[in-house]
Amino acid sequence: MSTSETSRYVRLRVDLVLEIDGPAEVAEAALGRIEADTSMPEEERTHARAAVAEDSAEALAYLVEPFDVVGTVPGVELVQASWSTEEIDYDPEAEEWDLDEDDLGDEDDEGDDIGD
Repeated sequence: MSTSETSRYVRLRVDLVLEIDGPAEVAEAALGRIEADTSMPEEERTHARAAVAEDSAEALAYLVEPFDVVGTVPGVELVQASWSTEEIDYDPEAEEWDLDEDDLGDEDDEGDDIGD
């Protein structure tokens, strides 16, 4: 396949680490989103209410909307999206969380030969 045939679709990967310092506020906002979703079946709504009350990561998943990330980018249409949340152990001093310029440069280099 040539570059022109494959370049129409692009996978954008984004990793975010968020600190939730207001879990009650996140849960309340998620519950509001769930209640406002008129297309959600009642059985799913009941499950969603329980999930966001128990888990801030689950509540955050109800508040994140991938379309909001790219919805205003000209010439781009969101075709498919998936995302997940999980509570993690985060140590900003740990090497695994270090996103220095060398790491970013290596990733950029990986795609340089596509279509060559």
